[in-house]
Amino acid sequence: MKQDIRFGPAGRPIGYKGKTTQVCDYIKKIGLDAFEYQATYGVRISKQSALELGENAAKNDILVSMHGPYYINLCSQKEDTIKKSVERLVQSAKAGEWMNSYRTVFHMGFYTKYSPEEAMKKCKDAISELLENMETLGIKNYTFAPETTGKKSQFGSLDELVDICRSFDNFAPTVDFAHMHARSGGIIKTKEDYAKIFNKIEKELDLKSLHCHFTKIEYTDAGEKKHHILDDSNFGPPLTPLLELISENGFNVTLICETPYLDIDALEMKKEYSSILRG
Repeated sequence: MKQDIRFGPAGRPIGYKGKTTQVCDYIKKIGLDAFEYQATYGVRISKQSALELGENAAKNDILVSMHGPYYINLCSQKEDTIKKSVERLVQSAKAGEWMNSYRTVFHMGFYTKYSPEEAMKKCKDAISELLENMETLGIKNYTFAPETTGKKSQFGSLDELVDICRSFDNFAPTVDFAHMHARSGGIIKTKEDYAKIFNKIEKELDLKSLHCHFTKIEYTDAGEKKHHILDDSNFGPPLTPLLELISENGFNVTLICETPYLDIDALEMKKEYSSILRG
């Protein structure tokens, strides 16, 4: 069976000036095949617009994912914050269902005063409440995709996300390689470093598909600082070993570009991948 490898931008392409509902016409035209809708500052898209976006994506064979609001914290010290976070995730999943998004990506929160173990319990309790709300509202077509986080103060190491995704149905991880690189102090350097990540996901979650984010990233001792363009050789992680591994390992991969050049660098990623396939 042929692999399904897709590339696309995290949000509105730099070169696109039209309506969001028709953005997949442009994405298809320039040669990309994925799109991550950004609701990072709130889910503001109407049902009609989301349905139109979904139709436009289907017409162009563009795989859509939804990135939920940044201000979600499922392990907050404040119960009201957790309640609002659950509501925002429900809103994200509902809009995602309208636009036929295959993943609802989100950041899980910050440890604050909690130990990692205490934060895990808070997150799991909040997710149980979230899934009850989803069932009550009849939202069925969703996969929540918590993202690996870039700051050491954030809940969201790969081990933590594997635990979460193993514990709940309709959950699969989003691996942000730049975040993992920044959080670890620059550990991702070789194809073998990437392979450890894929192998863990395959072994512990029995998955052979992965939703990913990629950018070059600047970091400090605290973790993530700033995203950089693909051509900036001063920063990692390296792209080529990742693409070489994807070409070999049989995973279906959607790679969303989060550099400042969004669609431009997404095309460069796809071009390099095509070159690797040609040998």
